[in-house]
Amino acid sequence: MPQTGKKAQSKAAGGTPERKLLIRGLAASPGLAEGKVVLVPGSAEAMKISEGDILVATMTTPDMIPALRKAGAVVTDEGGRTCHAAILSRELGIPCIVGAGEATQILTEGQYVIVDATRGVVFQGEEHAAPRFEPTSASAAAGSSAKDVTPAGAPAKAATAQSVTATKIFLNLEGPASVERCAHLPSDGVGLLRTEFIFTGDIGIHPMHLVRTKQESIFVDKLAEGLAAVAAGFSPRPVLMRFSDFRTNDFRKLKGGEGLEPVESNPMLGWRGASRYVSPDYEQGFRLECRAVKKVRDDFSLTNLSVIIPFVRTLKEMENVRAILDSEGLFSGPSFKIWLMVEVPSVVLQADQFAQICDGFTIGSNDLTQLILGVDRDSAKLGSMGYFDERHPSVLEAITMTVRAARKAGIPCSICGEGPSVFPDFAEHLVRMGVDSISVNPDALGYTRNIVASAEQKFIIDGIRNLKS
Repeated sequence: MPQTGKKAQSKAAGGTPERKLLIRGLAASPGLAEGKVVLVPGSAEAMKISEGDILVATMTTPDMIPALRKAGAVVTDEGGRTCHAAILSRELGIPCIVGAGEATQILTEGQYVIVDATRGVVFQGEEHAAPRFEPTSASAAAGSSAKDVTPAGAPAKAATAQSVTATKIFLNLEGPASVERCAHLPSDGVGLLRTEFIFTGDIGIHPMHLVRTKQESIFVDKLAEGLAAVAAGFSPRPVLMRFSDFRTNDFRKLKGGEGLEPVESNPMLGWRGASRYVSPDYEQGFRLECRAVKKVRDDFSLTNLSVIIPFVRTLKEMENVRAILDSEGLFSGPSFKIWLMVEVPSVVLQADQFAQICDGFTIGSNDLTQLILGVDRDSAKLGSMGYFDERHPSVLEAITMTVRAARKAGIPCSICGEGPSVFPDFAEHLVRMGVDSISVNPDALGYTRNIVASAEQKFIIDGIRNLKS
């Protein structure tokens, strides 16, 4: 529960004693920021955000991304550490506190506050204080924070010392806006490029609305332009682009989307991912996404771009998606791979069969954990009680089954959830299981690589010792 009207018992953030504690929540993205509160009850109000403001909302949505890029910090009433606000804030390298309960009621418009997102607390700030951001020891430990760069865009000293690992370390990116600050980082490529942020930030129009109004070229050109910016920035390193995984409530917010999308009581488990692509009501929209990918590869000659199919439920569904890709000229080959995102338990239970119809597995541990444990990943209450845990034996067993099936079929297996960069022991488990690559947010790149390097060295030494014994 949020705590108000209390004095901090020790020095508050920034070294100032006796700061008034305003609110407490879950630390989702580390960092320290001070600035003016801007209440954002909906996406329309997000336009009020100026550089360095503290964005306070019930929960963020994908159409708030332009505001998030300008915010000095984010505080939300709802959500756990894998909710939209938490994931995107970590990716953008800004402090974030989620699940703060009544932040939108307690914090007031224009109030100056200090957000200590390492401890998950918000203090009263000084009126007219200049907005500021200071990386915390946690973000410095990551070695590659998105904020931990020089003004010229060169990596800071903390990012220069990198361990060498056999397990590849990829980045999760939200779109072309991340390229300038992240392409120079010592990653092995992009393991998860989310297209939803190009949809909202650069296009803003529902694909099927453009199909019906015969403006398909607008979508194809703009999506291709965004994908090409990322592929070019990271070339020749691979870039794995995830096809759209908006839920119906997100698609509805795009221009023309209100009349095209059903109202679902549980969009998280509704019409999303692969089920949209094979539906007559969205297939033509999916084909526009395919044509944008082909344009990047053919017209821009950026053949380092491959694709991921999200939220697959059945073998037939995946086969139908492959058939659509083939009909659009996107065939598996040496430079083009079709990955399957393992998020639904049905895929785990039939992993041997799914491995025969894709070029690689990438495990979405956030959704997989949610569905195996029956825990809403956005629930602050369940998150604070420890129910959402990628290290649960059932989740670890599901990952082991997936990796085993991939190795048996001779295809790579990656993981792109939040767990590896949060829990060192989870990363060690993944290395021991034989995962080929781990994809993390930019702020966790160096930290995760060091954990993986340490785990690999430990296993090598243990193997030598076993041979001698």
